[in-house]
Amino acid sequence: MKFLFSLLVTCILSTNLAFSQEQPFVLGKIEKINSKQLAETRTLNIYLPEGYSADSAKTYPVIYLLDGSANEDFIHVTGLVQFLTMIEVMPKSIVVGIANVDRKRDFTYPTSIAADLKDFPTTGKSASFITFIEKELQPFVQQKYKTSESKTLIGQSLGGLLATEILLKKPALFTNYLIISPSLWWNNESLLKDMPKYAPNLAKAKANIFIATGNEGKVMEGDAKNLAAALKLYPKLKVSDVLLPNENHLTILHNALYKGLSWLYQKKK
Repeated sequence: MKFLFSLLVTCILSTNLAFSQEQPFVLGKIEKINSKQLAETRTLNIYLPEGYSADSAKTYPVIYLLDGSANEDFIHVTGLVQFLTMIEVMPKSIVVGIANVDRKRDFTYPTSIAADLKDFPTTGKSASFITFIEKELQPFVQQKYKTSESKTLIGQSLGGLLATEILLKKPALFTNYLIISPSLWWNNESLLKDMPKYAPNLAKAKANIFIATGNEGKVMEGDAKNLAAALKLYPKLKVSDVLLPNENHLTILHNALYKGLSWLYQKKK
């Protein structure tokens, strides 16, 4: 009897173990792109929506996420996109998270501020990163995945500074810009001061632009407000700017993107 009991217990345990074997939970895929422009290999985290098939004729909007490393914003932004598609606020979309190597280098244009040059000696290479996005990243994604014409750029803080620079200098690179807490104070707010220089670009551009700031001080809030006001002068640009006073620089992104994506795909009444 003891032998039979032991055998029965062993069988039960073996069965339970068989049914409880762990399996990986796959959120996306990792791509590597060798950039001649940046002279380095960059990592891309890719989220493909449910039902995506390379054999299908269906195409999807693409969301390009700055600060898109797995330990930065890729996971929670992808979760937000999946949720908003599940409740039919926005269409199913591909998310391309651009993992960082040196965000201070890639997201900033040259500065004349001595203290910043001393503290952040690698800064000022945004022109190369923008060329990487235009000449290498976007063609790579468009060739490999089923993409539509819709391209959205998400950037916060220094990423918001870069998104603003792209909007002013090469607005046609993206159809939608979600600019969160942009660090427009960089180089004594020179990007804002130089906006008249980019008037010809903006006059021809057609884009949707969402700008959000939280409780982040007069400079950050004022710069974002001034950016929105200047952009609203161009009739082909659809601009929305919001202040989220209950959020700060660390907490704002998720709530701002919820509002921004909802605004971007709001149903026409």
